[in-house]
Amino acid sequence: MTDSTPTEKYSPLHQIHVDAGASFTDFAGWQMPVRYSSDLAEHHAVRTAAGLFDLSHMAEIIVTGPGAAAALDYALAGKISAIGVGQAKYSLLLTPDGGIVDDVVVYRTHPERFAVVANASNRFPAAAALAARASGFDATVVDESDEIALIAVQGPEALAIISAVGGLVLPVAPGDLKYYWSTLGSYLGEEAMVGRTGYTGEDGFEIYVSNDRAARLWNDLMAAGADRGLVPAGLASRDTLRLEAGMPLYGHELSLHTYPVQAGLGRVVNLKKEGNFVGRAAVEAGPPEGARMLVGLRAEGKRAGRADYLVYSGDTEVGVITSGALSPTLGHPVAMAYVDPGVTEPGTPLFIDVRGTRIPATVVPLPFYKREAK
Repeated sequence: MTDSTPTEKYSPLHQIHVDAGASFTDFAGWQMPVRYSSDLAEHHAVRTAAGLFDLSHMAEIIVTGPGAAAALDYALAGKISAIGVGQAKYSLLLTPDGGIVDDVVVYRTHPERFAVVANASNRFPAAAALAARASGFDATVVDESDEIALIAVQGPEALAIISAVGGLVLPVAPGDLKYYWSTLGSYLGEEAMVGRTGYTGEDGFEIYVSNDRAARLWNDLMAAGADRGLVPAGLASRDTLRLEAGMPLYGHELSLHTYPVQAGLGRVVNLKKEGNFVGRAAVEAGPPEGARMLVGLRAEGKRAGRADYLVYSGDTEVGVITSGALSPTLGHPVAMAYVDPGVTEPGTPLFIDVRGTRIPATVVPLPFYKREAK
């Protein structure tokens, strides 16, 4: 008999995390740090100073060639050909039926080269879909996920920290990068890409380097942030940060059976772009009548609704929570939930069934938290 147990995958930073005392969790087959000290401390560090995240489990799929832009216009819901070199764009990879294969960030690194960053759990479906959809174009799709490490520094001190890393040489100062723009430079003489992007609701940067440069970069960033409150942060704090910022997570708010408009992502789909794209007809037709819509819920007290808890209006079950937690920043429970269309209006009173107890909640706009513009 052969052992069919999947092989665990490890980040190139795994030993650093072990030495830092991290607790680990399985995430899409990867052993990733869930926390180092406490979820609360790491969450607050990102909101007030900075946190350092290892995101090397994410997928990087490279699309190149004279037809790369046209291929991505067909493969994705956004008009990728319209973004400039150095620009990044959030987009959706849809099924022909209008469901979501994955939500991705696309970086245009050169006129004919794009990097599509997909979720770890969807690496292979995303890469396969992109390759199939690009087959009719003069474009090549290569999955480079195993060669690339991704480190994110997020928080108010992120700019000062990344600017203090001496081995990172960029053609533009990090502070001159606009939100959702990137630049190609070098780290210790090897190509590196830095994007002013993130998944926490704070200012921050995501740095893509080769695996063999990852440990040195992590240590250099930690040294640069030693006097600025920087702490290593795990996936648990990343989850509460993105929840407060109203950012969807695949497998919770997004799935193969979710239409973009249900998740509040109708704006991400560009129906004005010329030509067809996969899922266009289904998106134009819209979800079935009565389809549930994603809303924010606020509750009082300390008992938070969690994923799969039911939502009620009176005695009628009207929805289900997809993500929920006691908000470390706001001090009260928050949740995202799919609810019936008749109870989506902000201010609508509802109840969350928390282990048999009905907790009053109110529909509120997303996001729950938004950083103050400087």
